[in-house]
Amino acid sequence: MSTATLTPNATVYQAKDYKSDLKPIWCPGCGDFGVVQAIYRALSAVGRPPHDIAFVSGIGCSSRIPGYTTAYGFNSVHGRALPIAQGIKLANPDLLVLVAGGDGDGFSIGGGHVAHAIRRNIDLTYIIMDNQIYGLTKGQLSPTSPRGLRTVSSTMGSMEDPVNPLLYVLGYGCRFVAQGTPADMGQLAALIEEGIRFPGFAFINVQSPCITYGEEDSQLKALKQRMKTLESMGHDPADRIKAMGLAQHYGIDIFTGVFYRDPAPSPTYGQYVAERRAALGPMPARERILDVFQPAH
Repeated sequence: MSTATLTPNATVYQAKDYKSDLKPIWCPGCGDFGVVQAIYRALSAVGRPPHDIAFVSGIGCSSRIPGYTTAYGFNSVHGRALPIAQGIKLANPDLLVLVAGGDGDGFSIGGGHVAHAIRRNIDLTYIIMDNQIYGLTKGQLSPTSPRGLRTVSSTMGSMEDPVNPLLYVLGYGCRFVAQGTPADMGQLAALIEEGIRFPGFAFINVQSPCITYGEEDSQLKALKQRMKTLESMGHDPADRIKAMGLAQHYGIDIFTGVFYRDPAPSPTYGQYVAERRAALGPMPARERILDVFQPAH
């Protein structure tokens, strides 16, 4: 278990303790309502006080989530949530840092950052709300939109294959990969909790439907009928190769649960940084750090 997820005191926090007074302005019926509720429940189970948690997001409907929590929040620019979250985690390793975004934010302009966050294995939990559309900007194609989809930006149908987020992160070596949906709130909260507790970079793809621009077969009622848990299929989450095989069903079937969990996680980037710092000996005071880079006289 990551030391960043241990409860530092005996206070018991309820889900409501992580809910801010800011009222969500998502469209009625949006899947993100369920996602934020699952996040509250997961944080309550982990037990860290709100002031020990930081939420970072980019731009999009799902990226409003930091404002709906009582944790520290940083609503950054489009696609840049991961590099900012990495800086926060390295500057203050004791913080529990979560990242929220959508499929457009994470796999279009922000796609180049995902691979490097994974290879560094910084102890972050990355929650993507995947609705296969750009909802905030009125229904254009997103990176995960299926081929043939007709939208305001593809009136004759998309000619592109979709990005497969699950296969993408598995291919880059992500050590914890899961998928859930607010159609099963209990499982989703448990997956987010497990991702938080995992010692390293954790990726959770959430099939969170857009009620306004999303397709009918991706709405909550349809997801509940289509979804199938990996546990019921007898999947072993320690088997990366089988996880990649199951991930290829993205866009066809809705498999939920943990696709891959590294049974022997390697040290995180933060642990390597701490070891390097210890090897270098005493460091100068923060206010004198720039002196290190001054030319010798």
